[in-house]
Amino acid sequence: MDDEQDEPMPLGGEFEHHEVVVNGVRLHYAAAGAGPVMLFVHGFPEFWYTWRHQLRHFRASHRVIAPDMRGYNLSDKPPRVEQYAAPQIVEDLRQLIAHLGAARVVLVAHDWGGAIAWAFAIAHPELVERLVIVNAPHPWVFLREFRQNPAQREASQYMRFFRSAEAEARLSADDFKALWEFTYAVPHRRGHVDDADRAAYLAAWRRPGALTGGLNWYRATPLVPPAKGESADGLPDLKPDGFRVRVPTLVIWGMRDSALLPGNLDGLADLVPDLQILRIPEATHWVVEEVPDQVNRAIEGFLGGTG
Repeated sequence: MDDEQDEPMPLGGEFEHHEVVVNGVRLHYAAAGAGPVMLFVHGFPEFWYTWRHQLRHFRASHRVIAPDMRGYNLSDKPPRVEQYAAPQIVEDLRQLIAHLGAARVVLVAHDWGGAIAWAFAIAHPELVERLVIVNAPHPWVFLREFRQNPAQREASQYMRFFRSAEAEARLSADDFKALWEFTYAVPHRRGHVDDADRAAYLAAWRRPGALTGGLNWYRATPLVPPAKGESADGLPDLKPDGFRVRVPTLVIWGMRDSALLPGNLDGLADLVPDLQILRIPEATHWVVEEVPDQVNRAIEGFLGGTG
């Protein structure tokens, strides 16, 4: 099942780097520390490196693990869109946790990683000690917002572009200029992301197949905002009872997220009874990059000061 090995890395040499085969795909992951497992799950267009600040902080008390998810950076990039459906990726995490020998984990996730973490906690609550979600909508709430909130439908139109056949060419042109502008350009200008970080992200995006792998997460999801002027009737009909989260959960939300609006927090406690929400007024979607120390303190407090 597993094929773990140390791999020399020009980036992130302060961490261990391993590979393991789970669910038919080879995943690369960064690791450090010892103790209870904290598993960090990135989104688009990120990779393990997104969690570098958290890995450094929590390795003093935990075994910290940050994989490149399927489709990204050094991990395998399956060729078919359906191979990026949420149940496949949830199973990646389940088998990774089994490989790590952890009975339960603290699961921390951002963006698309958060969408998978919500699904994972719903499907496998026995494997999640605590759940930390950073700017990632709960799936049923996101569906509700698509149905009822025109502002969220408008803010999510980029998802339709990401699913399109021309997305790769347009996002990668001029050495990923458009992708950079859409994501880290503002944090870079504000000093939250430095030139070395920019080089790290560009190197990950340049890997053959990596951009398509990330975009395929968008292409595989059934949760797609209706086009402008379209009815929401074509959206899936999901019942909230199937989406209740029965583990202690902390949601950290950068309130200036222009893609995932604060309405995604409304009514969340009805689906997540053991819930804490930290709203960070000045932060955007890239809150992990912008205020890493504040994120770390919030997680540490949620864990009972054990971080």
